[in-house]
Amino acid sequence: MQELIEYIAKSLASKPEDVKVTSEMEDDRMVLKLEVAPEDKGKIIGRQGRVAQAMRTLLRVAAIKDDTRVILEIV
Repeated sequence: MQELIEYIAKSLASKPEDVKVTSEMEDDRMVLKLEVAPEDKGKIIGRQGRVAQAMRTLLRVAAIKDDTRVILEIV
């Protein structure tokens, strides 16, 4: 799942070398933290958050296959 988010973010970012995805466990769910360059945050979030919401939807589908819960945070 971490690789999926990293691939999507690197495809969208103008500075793909600055994309970093880290994961940590909180309670019974995995939290993925996506870090990008400040000038790429707008591209990653998208208009009215549509790109970020699409990424979260894809992540949720992948998590269901693994029978886990995942949250994406863009920092």
